[in-house]
Amino acid sequence: MAIREATVDDIEAIQNVAQQSWTTDYPEFLSRDSIRDGLDEWYAEDRLRDAIAWTRALVLVAERDGGVVGFAHATWNVDATDGTILRVYVAPDHRTDGFGTRLLEETCRILFEQGVDRIEAMVLDANELGKRFYREFGFEKAGTEPVPVGEDISQECTFVLERETASDAA
Repeated sequence: MAIREATVDDIEAIQNVAQQSWTTDYPEFLSRDSIRDGLDEWYAEDRLRDAIAWTRALVLVAERDGGVVGFAHATWNVDATDGTILRVYVAPDHRTDGFGTRLLEETCRILFEQGVDRIEAMVLDANELGKRFYREFGFEKAGTEPVPVGEDISQECTFVLERETASDAA
């Protein structure tokens, strides 16, 4: 298992992991059109290329046998002490192998190294697996708000991890 920073050569693999994850996890609460629209918008090649190149964004990939099986995407603001984890996805066939945990640990470590004191993580409220994942890592639910996904409006939960909380757990 290897975790490394993504390059533009990983864009297609990241899109593939996102597509596998969304089509496995979201059909019960998002329409097929909204899944397609969300994937097209959030994982468009130019958006991923910008995220990989931006100096205040972090895109990590998890590899197994030379192939990308997961990714994480986070941002931070240099003028503030808050960071945001936008996504952590692992291909369904690799979810019990620790890739998600390793991606989350490395993402948090790097954000804290950048001076972040508080990390927010976003997950759709209907995604019970995602919410449990963040809770098990020590994140606490901070709120819920509506978010458009294609033609659907879903509820998105915000989870928070404070640097002190993470240090206490280590």
